[in-house]
Amino acid sequence: MNVDTHLRAVAANIKDRRTAMRLSQVDMAKELNVTQNAYSKMEMSKTKLTIERLYKIAEVLDIAPGTLLSTNMVSIHPPSKAE
Repeated sequence: MNVDTHLRAVAANIKDRRTAMRLSQVDMAKELNVTQNAYSKMEMSKTKLTIERLYKIAEVLDIAPGTLLSTNMVSIHPPSKAE
């Protein structure tokens, strides 16, 4: 997997986790102190993420940063509250 492909996978993981948590891009942008447009570019991998930004996104999404870097999507979804 090349770097661009991996960056797109990370962005997809972030988007998948965000939508699973029912957060909007506006919600994420507010938490990250950026505009919705700037956040959208992160999710489309048009803006490269810094380590600091990745950690903040992981914090907001309540997930380990390493999980967002994974190409294994199984651990991205939050646990079901149906139990």
